[in-house]
Amino acid sequence: MASLYTSTSRISPDFGHPQTPKPNKLRPRTLPLWPLKNPKLKPLCTYAGPNADDPRVYRRRHGGESASPRSTTKWRTENPPRRHGRETPSKDARHLTESRGGGESGEQSLGSARGDLKEAIVMSLLQEGKVEEAVGYMEQGVCADYAVFGALLELCENSKSLDLGKRVHDLLRRSRFRGDVDLSEKVVRMYVKCGSMRDARRVFDRMREKDMSLWHLMINGYAASSHGNDGLLLFEQMRKAGLLPNGETFTAVLAACASAGAVKRGLMHFDSMRNEFSIVPTIEHYLGVIDVYGSSGHLCEAWDFVEKIPIEPTLEIWEALRSYARIHGDLELEDRAEELSVALDPSQAIANKLPLPPRRKDSAVNMIEEKNKLSEYRCIEPYKEEVNSRGLNGQMKEAGYVPDTRYVLHDIDEEAKEQALQYHSERLAIAYGLISTPPRTTLRIMKNLRICGDCHNAIKIMSKIVGRELVVRDNKRFHHFRDGQCSCGDFW
Repeated sequence: MASLYTSTSRISPDFGHPQTPKPNKLRPRTLPLWPLKNPKLKPLCTYAGPNADDPRVYRRRHGGESASPRSTTKWRTENPPRRHGRETPSKDARHLTESRGGGESGEQSLGSARGDLKEAIVMSLLQEGKVEEAVGYMEQGVCADYAVFGALLELCENSKSLDLGKRVHDLLRRSRFRGDVDLSEKVVRMYVKCGSMRDARRVFDRMREKDMSLWHLMINGYAASSHGNDGLLLFEQMRKAGLLPNGETFTAVLAACASAGAVKRGLMHFDSMRNEFSIVPTIEHYLGVIDVYGSSGHLCEAWDFVEKIPIEPTLEIWEALRSYARIHGDLELEDRAEELSVALDPSQAIANKLPLPPRRKDSAVNMIEEKNKLSEYRCIEPYKEEVNSRGLNGQMKEAGYVPDTRYVLHDIDEEAKEQALQYHSERLAIAYGLISTPPRTTLRIMKNLRICGDCHNAIKIMSKIVGRELVVRDNKRFHHFRDGQCSCGDFW
C-alpha cells in the first residue's frame, strides 16, 4: 500500500497546473483498509499521488482507485469536500487549527491548563494554612502532585489532626503516588505523631522497603503511646529480618522497655549493646536505663547505676533522678539530686527558690476533635459556688473517686479545692465530647500541659463508666484510657 501526501489546506479546483508542493506543508497519510460493499460506486473525491517513476511528479488519481495499477482493491476515502474558489485559511484559523490539533489534543491542552490552575489553588491554600479547604478541594477531583501530598502530610503531622490525616491518606491511595516510598514514610510518621499506632502499623507492614529510621520511628511511637511491649516485639522482628541494630536502635528499645516496665529486658538489651554489638553507650543510653528504673519505681537501683557509670553524671541525669523521686514521693532522694544539680548549674537553685508567678486564667488549654472540627477549652473560671453532684460526677463518686486536693496549689479551703478540680480544662473537653458525639466514639484530647494526678485518676474512672476509649495527649506522652486503666501504667 502506498503512502499518500495531502496538503494541510484543501485542494483547489485549478489543481491541474504543474507545480511542486512545499515539503514542509505536507504530511503522510495512510488510506483505510476496509473494502467497498459495492465496487461500482463512483469515486468520492480526487487527490494527488506521487508518480512511481519520479516522486517529484504528482498526478491526479481518483479516491476509489488503488494507488497500485496491479491492485484491484478499492477503498473509500474520507477526505473533506472540495471548497470552491481560491480561498485559503486565515492566519488565525490556521493557528487555531494547529493549537487544537484536530480537537482532541486541544481539549487535552485545555484540561491540562485547568489542572495546573487547580493545583496552584491547592498549594496557595496550603501556604495560607487552610488545610481543610485544600483537602475538600482535592476531594472534588483535583489531581495533586507530589509536593502537595508531602505538604499536606506534614501539616497534618504538625497539627496532630488524625481525621484530616486519614482523609489525605485516602486521597493518596487513589492517586498515582500510592506506592511512593517517601510518601508512605510520611504517612507512617503522621499516624505515629497523631498517636494512631494501629494505622501506622498497617501502612508499615504493607511497605516493601523499610530503612532503619522507619523502624526506629515505629519503636519510639509504641513507647510514646504506652505500648512498649509491641515496640519490643517489633524490635525482635527487625532482628529476624537481618537488620543490624545501632546506637539509635537501642535508645528506642530502652524507651520501649521503660514504657512497658520491663526492667530485666531493658538491662539485658543494655548489656547486649556493649557485649554483642560492641556499641559504646552514650549519655542517651544511660538516661534510657534511668528511665527503665525510674518508671518502675526502682529508685535505689537507679541511684546505684548512676554511681557506677564510667562518665561524669550530667545535669540531665540528676534532673531525671529528681523527677522520678518527686513522682514516687522519695523526698530524700529528691533533695540529694537537687543539690547535685545545683552544684553543676547554680542557676537551678535560683530557679527553684523563685516564687511561682500567679496562675494565668487561660494557661490550661485543651482541644478536642469531634465531627471534623477542633474545639478549644480553657480553664477561665476555676471556682464556682454550685456544683452539680448528679450525672457523671455522682457516678464517679459511687465508683470510688476521691478528689486529690494536693494538685490544687491555691490557698483555699478543702471544699473549694474539690470544686476547682472539677473545672480542669481536660474534664470540660471530655464532658463536651460525651454529649456531642455518638456513643462508643473515641475521644481525642490534646493538652498543652502535663496532666495532673487527680485528672488522671478521674479519667480512668470516666472511661469505665461511659464505656469509651479516651485518648489524652499532654506535653509528655499519649494516655489511652480504656476500661478504667491507662496505657502508661500510672507512670508518666
